[in-house]
Amino acid sequence: MAAWLDMAGTMIITAFLFILGPRGLFIEFRGGAALVLIFCMIWLGKWHRRSGCMTLAEWMKFRFGQDPGAHISRIVSAISQLIFCVGILAYAIVGAGLFLSTFFPFPPWICALVLVIVTTIYTIEAGFFGVVVTDIFQMLLVLIGVVSVTALAVWKMNESGNFAEIAVEVSGNSQWFSSIPHMDTKMPDGYKEYSALFSITMFFLLKTVIQGLGFGYEPKYFAARNDRECGLLSFLIGWLMSIRWLLMMAFVILGIYLVKDWFPDQQILTDATAVIKIHYPDIEQQQWAGTLTDIANQSATVPADLLATLKSQLGDNWTAKLDILSFHGTANPEKILPVVLLNCIPPVLRSLLLVALLAAAMSTINAFLNMSTGYFTRDLYQAYVRPNAKNKELIYASYVFGVVLMVIEFLMAYSTKNINDLWGWIAMSLSGGLIVPLALRLYWWRFNGYGFSIGTFSGVIASIIQRFFWPDWPETTQFLFTVLIGLVASILGTLLMQPTQADVLKTYYQRVRPFGFWGKFKYTLSQEQQQATKEENRNDIIALPFAFFWQVSILLLPMQLLIGAYEAFFITLLILAVALIGLYKFWYTKLPKDNAVGLSDPDTR
Repeated sequence: MAAWLDMAGTMIITAFLFILGPRGLFIEFRGGAALVLIFCMIWLGKWHRRSGCMTLAEWMKFRFGQDPGAHISRIVSAISQLIFCVGILAYAIVGAGLFLSTFFPFPPWICALVLVIVTTIYTIEAGFFGVVVTDIFQMLLVLIGVVSVTALAVWKMNESGNFAEIAVEVSGNSQWFSSIPHMDTKMPDGYKEYSALFSITMFFLLKTVIQGLGFGYEPKYFAARNDRECGLLSFLIGWLMSIRWLLMMAFVILGIYLVKDWFPDQQILTDATAVIKIHYPDIEQQQWAGTLTDIANQSATVPADLLATLKSQLGDNWTAKLDILSFHGTANPEKILPVVLLNCIPPVLRSLLLVALLAAAMSTINAFLNMSTGYFTRDLYQAYVRPNAKNKELIYASYVFGVVLMVIEFLMAYSTKNINDLWGWIAMSLSGGLIVPLALRLYWWRFNGYGFSIGTFSGVIASIIQRFFWPDWPETTQFLFTVLIGLVASILGTLLMQPTQADVLKTYYQRVRPFGFWGKFKYTLSQEQQQATKEENRNDIIALPFAFFWQVSILLLPMQLLIGAYEAFFITLLILAVALIGLYKFWYTKLPKDNAVGLSDPDTR
């Protein structure tokens, strides 16, 4: 559960829930709702465990063999994952800087820099076991936070009353309590591209399906003793992860009351923004948070008349109110979480939640930093540069690369507009460039190492080019651009080169037992194995839509109950009941008590 929780992600999801109510969930079909988890639960987790491969690079060798295309695919997969890690780490840094600048009198980039330095040192010293202990401790703090903040939100609603009216007034959205993605949805400036919410939801769902088909190469599935436990592990993660959405909605409720108390007339926000832009006519959106910090600390560089005007406009506690001001003249939804934490949560509980969210930020940074240095050291430096390097040399190489990596990520982080801008690029453009080759390797026998390498390389380069030259493209356009380039390049690279060796494909198919286009390799199994595999794959595919409605329902239900949307709650509860019945019939009762028929355990092969 802790692995799916991060500070930046929590801030951006809270932002969309503040804007849209429960429907904010649908925008996070692009990634934040973690719908790829259902593919891991139904089949990809057990496939990954059957492979015996703990890293993506090992998968390349297992799937494509030892020919030149396989070696190229290993290099390209390592580089592509490094680029992905750079994006994720930059995104985490932006969120951490924006969050911490609420609590400390420093610009976001300084706050983020300190956190990055501390986390880098901690990661080097603590290693993998430190990450595990941190995650367990973090999960316990999150559970305490969920109960406490939810109780505060319920108490506030009971004390203040009229939450429905206040939520609609503050958000400016008459459909705030709805749980249906409408065709036309009112969105504030900066988020207009999500106005066609139903269409966006369907597009994000398509993206999730394509991405989910190639997901699941995670070492955690080797903690399961058999195929059955692989599925149950993901099932447990889904239930635990749902409580995060209850916590975020509780913060949203407190945030709505806070904005109402601070700005009975939200025109004040627009006027304050206009005054700042008059004094800083060339200010860019990525400079906005740092400028607000300078103004709040009454830096010597800030014009005296600007300070006087803002104090007059915002009144008492003007520096705290200034912090929630957005570049577009509204309450900044991405600041709701830290501002509420600072101003609405009692000190002791605030400290616990600060520790939990800082742990989440550090957990994200150290996990991806560890992953990145591992890709570089094992799959590039040791594999192709210094194959005879001693352990001490490899450790120092990982240290140096880790420092260089953090510098690159930091520079990328502070060339972006906001958290959502960077997350949208990662979730749609960069992921779009990666997902087609990752999916094709599992379901198409003809797909080879050259196809994977060319497709991945082309998709990633297309994503980087798009970020540099067309950063303002809508997320749907970004995704279509990179996924189409990745698809065409993958197919061309595959068909222009020789197939993977038959014995490699035979070993792969017999061990993993995937469905898809596997032609003659299906007949390398015995009749009993063929029948068992066919039934298993058929039940998995039937169970998938039930798993989808299960996960969406358990994310929606606690939010609907908390805000008092009881009619929607009972409809969602009925959908959940049907989904659980379908999962029980087509998935749970079909889970093998051991592994697939005739398949030995990876640990004893």
